[in-house]
Amino acid sequence: MDRFKPYRDQLAALEKAGRKRRLLMPAGKDFSSNDYLGLAHSPVLQAIAQRAIANGIAHGSGGSRLLGGNHPEHEALEAFAASHYGAEASLFFGSGFAANSALFATLPQTGDLLLYDAFIHASVHDGMKLGRARFQPFPHNDCNALEQAIRVWRASGGTGTVWIAVESLYSMDGDRAPLADLTRIADSHDAMLVIDEAHAVGVFGDRGAGLAAELGKRDNILILRTIGKALGGEGGLLTMPSVLRDFFINRARPFIFSTAPSPLTAHLAHQAIVHVGETPSLRTGLADHIALARSCFAGLNLAEGQDSQIFPIIIGDDRVAVTVATLLQGKGFDVRAIRPPTVPAGTARLRISLTLNVTADDIRSLAAALEEALAVAEAA
Repeated sequence: MDRFKPYRDQLAALEKAGRKRRLLMPAGKDFSSNDYLGLAHSPVLQAIAQRAIANGIAHGSGGSRLLGGNHPEHEALEAFAASHYGAEASLFFGSGFAANSALFATLPQTGDLLLYDAFIHASVHDGMKLGRARFQPFPHNDCNALEQAIRVWRASGGTGTVWIAVESLYSMDGDRAPLADLTRIADSHDAMLVIDEAHAVGVFGDRGAGLAAELGKRDNILILRTIGKALGGEGGLLTMPSVLRDFFINRARPFIFSTAPSPLTAHLAHQAIVHVGETPSLRTGLADHIALARSCFAGLNLAEGQDSQIFPIIIGDDRVAVTVATLLQGKGFDVRAIRPPTVPAGTARLRISLTLNVTADDIRSLAAALEEALAVAEAA
């Protein structure tokens, strides 16, 4: 008996469909990471880390926040983040995935309705499957469909709280959510709006506070800002009303039972937010890259509504997308193919991510190599 046959069969099916994932080391010019501001290797943050270690800040927490793992660096980060982002309170998690999973498993209650954008992060799906509320998607960025779903639910007798889950900037299409309309809907229906700023924090907004910066001051809005993308570190910060922070500490199992992020991680997250806020040249430099790429990639099949540092080049066929990515990698460009189920069937793509790890000349060279690779793939 081959006890691993079910796994081998599934892997073989993925291979046949051109969808088998593999771990690849970063190699070549960085056009795939989420290190948008180039801070993951920042000499500024490296120096801060070295001083912190020299001053005795621990590189491990030793336990959960409730059992010996709480540290002044966690508290300092959360107090600063709440003030910096204009919220009553914040709470720090080991990753944005953990924060999202905890939120949607914990806050929506029995009798509530959770409506989520069809393109929402996978972490939201995992969280809501563990939660108590009924949940259903609405078409991407379709506010009319969202509002209609609320009305239908209320008309059918729904009396609980409506929760709306969106991203401010979508990671696979590079487009933005209609935040003003979503806020109006949340207000009109006494709903809670959860905004995932993972790909916008650091890149957009005053001092890099994100696309939803002004909305965080409202008591019906929760915002997730991850540290592991533009801010160059790791972790996830939720900003929210203070009563919900207390509820998390008492009811969120991923928070209660997880070893806390290290004090060093919290310290670096704190300093990264400060550094980004005080260094507008990071954002203007990336904005220049975005403008150049928009010119260089003109005429390519970009995802509809693309308006950010993320440039999805829609290929369609899974295998062709992998072929083009492989050709680009061979020419020294770290570009990855994104295939279903991460994106809808028939929309396999190259996700070109702009970062300050590359130069303007690198972007021009990539555009030329991409045109050649697409021609080769189409002729094959």
